[in-house]
Amino acid sequence: MIVDCHTHIWESPEQLGVSAEAEGPGTIPPRSLLHERGEFPVAAPDRHLAAAGPVDMSIVMGFRSYYLRAHIPNDVVAKYVRQHPSRLVGFAGIDPTRKEEALAEMRRAKSDLGMRGLTIAPSAQNFHPMHSDALAVYAEACELGMPVIFHQGLRSTPASKMEYSRPSLLDDVAREFPELRIIVAHLGYPWVDEAIVLVGKHPNVFADISALLHRPWQAYNALLSTYHYGVTDKLLFGSDFPYTSASTCIEALYSINHLVHGTNLPTIPREKLRGIVERDTLRLLGIADVLPRGDRPSSRKLLDDED
Repeated sequence: MIVDCHTHIWESPEQLGVSAEAEGPGTIPPRSLLHERGEFPVAAPDRHLAAAGPVDMSIVMGFRSYYLRAHIPNDVVAKYVRQHPSRLVGFAGIDPTRKEEALAEMRRAKSDLGMRGLTIAPSAQNFHPMHSDALAVYAEACELGMPVIFHQGLRSTPASKMEYSRPSLLDDVAREFPELRIIVAHLGYPWVDEAIVLVGKHPNVFADISALLHRPWQAYNALLSTYHYGVTDKLLFGSDFPYTSASTCIEALYSINHLVHGTNLPTIPREKLRGIVERDTLRLLGIADVLPRGDRPSSRKLLDDED
């Protein structure tokens, strides 16, 4: 089974928020102009499903940031997931800087909306991952059995706080909450080495490879490092739709060694690359019960044809 653990939908670019430096709450970021010209990625649900390609299950994320005035409503995500329960899993976007609201939304997302995990972004929400309000969120996530995707790594939004982006900041979180299942998005790029050490230290910390594969040389070096440090098995497949598609990412992953063909540089064993694509992600995250009985035929044939 192929699980894409990192995808987004939104109804308009305005839901992604405005820059904190913008003058007034109604100021629209330049990306809206890109959207009007057809240059901004369209993340409508129908596009999402069409782009899934060989993927069997996709995790779809909401998002909430008061700091950036961003809001992709959990209800929108949950409605889409309910339409395709055998293909989709919803992760709720919550903002730990509003602790009581976040805790209530987590419970509602689990009990009323059927969402199975959470997504937060310290750099885009302006909080240190070990802030006391965030600790309450992690404790509740453990109680609810909800894994957490952390959008660590560099964000392009000018207002985002780089000092809260580093994967190393999650070391204290993982030690304080060893039962919390954590996914470090984008392998923590550009702090890949920190993410590698982090996933190697903690049994319940994983990293996804979303947003890496469109930079082949950087992806090659990152994946080679995970192989040399013996943590490739902690990597999860993610596409980062709508910025790319799952099929494009899978093709890029299987082609990664082509970069060094004919050189003395090392390659990454194909079975390790295949392991990333076919990882038992839902079981690792403790949410395998979302799988329907007699789940969809695997896309293994497509992958076998590429061997």
